[in-house]
Amino acid sequence: MNMKKLGSFAAGVLFGTAGLKILGSDDAKKVYAHTTAAVLRAKDSVMGTVGSSRALVVLTERLTRAGIILPVPDHTAASVVRALNGLERRLGKDFYPMFQSITVDNGCEFQDYDGMEKACRRKGKRTTVYYCHPHAPHERGSNENMNRIIRRFFPKGTNFDEVPISEIRRAEEWMNNYPREVLGWQTAATLLRSYISAC
Repeated sequence: MNMKKLGSFAAGVLFGTAGLKILGSDDAKKVYAHTTAAVLRAKDSVMGTVGSSRALVVLTERLTRAGIILPVPDHTAASVVRALNGLERRLGKDFYPMFQSITVDNGCEFQDYDGMEKACRRKGKRTTVYYCHPHAPHERGSNENMNRIIRRFFPKGTNFDEVPISEIRRAEEWMNNYPREVLGWQTAATLLRSYISAC
């Protein structure tokens, strides 16, 4: 796999889901290439700060806890699909084994189920999309924890229209190179590299 295609942080980019068959299952945490996703807004609510339209799509791989932040111009389903299309184009054929599934919440930005699943580089599906139950953020626990880490850089109320891409990339790099107890004090980037090299 070409590591240069993977993105801004040293290990690359990957995402995972809360479950293959049962959301929140512990078995899913043992499987590589399943992602959870969320849209991080200026506030953790439907409304952003006054005048803020940009948001961040945050993808978190379940096994390695590796994350990627995709800035989007607004909180629409079309913007999320465009962000996934851009990621698929950037990763090429490497996208498909890396994103076997994506679990999302029930926000309006994830309404386009078909658009999120449909591949832009080949015929058929690029991934399988799962939805969490309403009011069940624990079904995307790794993603909620990733959002908490990102909030260290961008507190609630941050106007993402004013945040340069370089700051977003710096936060992404830091969170993927931060040793975590849950990973045996390894970093997400280190674990991601080992799984990518094994594929």
